Amino acid sequence: MLALWQGYVRNKDLVDQFSITRQQAYQDIRAYQEQHPERLKKMVTGPYQFSAQYLFEAPKHSLEHYLQWFSTGQFYAPQSSFNAALGEHCCVPQRYVAPQVIAVLTAAIRQQKRLELGYVSLSNPEWEGRIFHPHTLVKTGLRWHVRGYCEKSQDYRDLVLSRCRGDAELLDTSEHTKEDDRVWNTQVDLIFAPDPRLNDEQKEVIAHDYQMENGQLRITTRAALVDYLLKEMQVKAQDLEETPEAQQLILLNPCDVKPWLFEREGKGRLGKVTLPE
Repeated sequence: MLALWQGYVRNKDLVDQFSITRQQAYQDIRAYQEQHPERLKKMVTGPYQFSAQYLFEAPKHSLEHYLQWFSTGQFYAPQSSFNAALGEHCCVPQRYVAPQVIAVLTAAIRQQKRLELGYVSLSNPEWEGRIFHPHTLVKTGLRWHVRGYCEKSQDYRDLVLSRCRGDAELLDTSEHTKEDDRVWNTQVDLIFAPDPRLNDEQKEVIAHDYQMENGQLRITTRAALVDYLLKEMQVKAQDLEETPEAQQLILLNPCDVKPWLFEREGKGRLGKVTLPE
């Protein structure tokens, strides 16, 4: 998995993840390479590298596990032991992301470098080159995006991984770091409560669902993630659903949150955060 998505695998990767000796890690990698010579090839110096021909045959589901590992440092094995007789796992289709892009992207984040990559978006569906300074991979709902500085926009932006195109190229050291991303480094409190149109018994059900204190649920997040969090909570910052049973939760401090909502075409500028492309 590591060799596929980051382009190489080292003894140190296995030592850190599984708390084994370097000798054991070397033996494990060597044994795998001998069994699958078409997948791993040993470079003259440095770590084992994945052969390019296998990149297009690898299972797509492993990307989710790699990105989780990259973001948290913890490896989550596929849920092969899930007992279908006891429950059902709701599966959704995964968006395709090219391994070559991920390998360069994660290298740029680790080394704090900028990169050049192709990108398409709903506002501009034609392929165009971007110079991007990535600093963090973010999982929001059903997709992953990367946060960083975009030279085209002259600001920090979110790029959707599945919309990256072509081969990415690692460039020089970035001068736009995570520490310079004001929206990313701003903390915002979102305060939720049961919809006041519910009766007292219904409000208690909602309060218990979220283990509220004094009838409120407070969540602190980054300003750059406010809009994503509201979507995950299925709460609209402005308009209410027709019925309280459909709404369930309301946002108690919309004025505090409004500056960090995405701009949306036709609705004017709601805040200082731009809708992901």
